Amino acid sequence: MRYHNITKDDMLNGDGLRVVLWVAGCNHNCKDCHNPVTWDIRGGIPFDQAAKDELFAELEKPHVSGVTLSGGDPLHPDNREDIGALIDEISQKFPYKTIWLYTGYQWEAIRDLPYIKKVDVVVDGEFVAALKNTQLHWRGSSNQRVIDVQPSLLRGDVVLHCK
Repeated sequence: MRYHNITKDDMLNGDGLRVVLWVAGCNHNCKDCHNPVTWDIRGGIPFDQAAKDELFAELEKPHVSGVTLSGGDPLHPDNREDIGALIDEISQKFPYKTIWLYTGYQWEAIRDLPYIKKVDVVVDGEFVAALKNTQLHWRGSSNQRVIDVQPSLLRGDVVLHCK
């Protein structure tokens, strides 16, 4: 897996103060994407042990609520194995931190991935420029959903995360 940046003390990509991992690779190519530099799966730099150590050092901080995985698309087919392993490790080492995941894929297509059950919130769906709304929390267009994963898995239907 490759990544472009680790953002610290972020307040825009999920509840509370977060650390954000911006991964490389996206096949959705959404018109007016806010981060097209991350589309190339070969872009950025390798997510190596030093990058993981940097990410985990931020998660050690008591004021950090959790991690947000964004990009690109963390669920690009070439990222899924590494993202799954990272989610597993984060959930084990930091059980009281929340994990948010942004993806262009619909919930219905990803809900059965084994590591999704360890994610707290999924923001799903491609960004649609015609549905852009700057008044929405944690999403760029009105077709995207901010999904509370655990209740959604229990009910077998989408439960939206409330602000």
